[in-house]
Amino acid sequence: MAQLSPSRKVALSLVSQRRRHDGRIRELLRTSEAMDALEDARDRALAARLAFGAVSAQGTLDRLLDERLRRPSSVEPRVRDALRVAAFECCYLSTPQSAAVSQGVELVRLASPRAAGLANAVLRRLCQDVRPQVQDARARCADGACGIDDLALVGGLPSWLLERVAVQRGLDAARNLALCQLEAAPVYVAANPALATTSETLRSLREAGLDPQPTLLPRAFQLGAPAGLAGSGLVGSGQLAVSDLAAQLVACMASPQPGYNVLEVGQGRGTKTMLLQAEALAQGGFCEVTGVDSEAFKTKVTSRRMSRAGLAKHVRCVTLDGRLVSSTTLPGMPHDGFDVAFVDAPCSGTGTMRRHPEIAWTLSAESLEGEGSLPRLQLQLLAAASACVRTGGLLAYATCSLMAEENERVVESFLESPEGSRFEVVPAYATPGVAMASEGAQEAVRMRTDGRGWFQSIPATASFDGHFCTVMRRR
Repeated sequence: MAQLSPSRKVALSLVSQRRRHDGRIRELLRTSEAMDALEDARDRALAARLAFGAVSAQGTLDRLLDERLRRPSSVEPRVRDALRVAAFECCYLSTPQSAAVSQGVELVRLASPRAAGLANAVLRRLCQDVRPQVQDARARCADGACGIDDLALVGGLPSWLLERVAVQRGLDAARNLALCQLEAAPVYVAANPALATTSETLRSLREAGLDPQPTLLPRAFQLGAPAGLAGSGLVGSGQLAVSDLAAQLVACMASPQPGYNVLEVGQGRGTKTMLLQAEALAQGGFCEVTGVDSEAFKTKVTSRRMSRAGLAKHVRCVTLDGRLVSSTTLPGMPHDGFDVAFVDAPCSGTGTMRRHPEIAWTLSAESLEGEGSLPRLQLQLLAAASACVRTGGLLAYATCSLMAEENERVVESFLESPEGSRFEVVPAYATPGVAMASEGAQEAVRMRTDGRGWFQSIPATASFDGHFCTVMRRR
């Protein structure tokens, strides 16, 4: 009987905990004492890879398992968790087959000793049948000669979602999405100039052993060794914000200038707030931000975060349904309106699925359509925020979605409405913030801006997540 490795044991505990508490695997990984107890960095990396993969490819793994189980419905939930973790390793990782099967059997035995025999048979079949299929599908994807079925298998993603991305963004976009879905996403951080200069932050990153690498934005770094980021204290102290590079470009497009009054709808935990302030500080001073979020606990978290980040005097955090901003007297709003209104809309998150693996198998096509859909809410938020913008001011609408229903179609509906008739699109690459950015940043935005001036990035291996942004100026 093989001895079960600690990393696989931790992965199973995290996956089971996520299921029992309907949690998020990313947050569980950050706060797991069992994860911290793994002394070897390679063990921690394997545990994270297995836990993320089992959640991200859950629907695909369940289908593959059910095809090889006599009575799928009778499998106990904890045994199902163990089978998912083991099946992910058998199908998607390069672990030698004998080790993947033996460790998978021990993982299932930990969940239920009487299920070990079943696990042995099922996992052997997965290694023999499915692993070669995944490898062949990857080869076809790399050659550009793949179909939706190949993409669904390679990325562990729902076929309907990939079909929609292929129709709306092109087959190459769907291919890039599938190829990067089960890989670790790059980690980008942004320096907070309210607390330290960029050179001071760079020195802190190096001293923490995080191997910071320059990017196309002067205050942004990609971490070559991000494992020690949480323990460095740099994020908790407010000196850094963790943010995908495309999201940092979106903040640049919003173009807040020193002294501007900025309305932020959908403030969340304040990451974009920090990025917006950094943009203004780069031009010489703070802007004044009024951030609105509908959830009171987020408002409290953000208020504390702004204090640590040295921004509390210039940021107001208000608990309010964003659809009511046009009918509410907001703190910091001048009589003639805000200089910038930034709507960071709640969305499906399909551009960030490799960071938030629960999305893929909980999202439904119905959530993008109908009376209670996300696009309807997004349009209401955009319309309400537009009424708060002064003449000549900017209105920015952003999501981390790939879906046209949440992006272009929302903006189209807005521009066709009475509220939208007062606005004109400013091409993303022509916004003041981007115009003052580096040539590399300008080119990155231009490459991802369509003929209407709307920015859309696509997830890709070792590159950006998927973000959308449209900037409009009030006539």
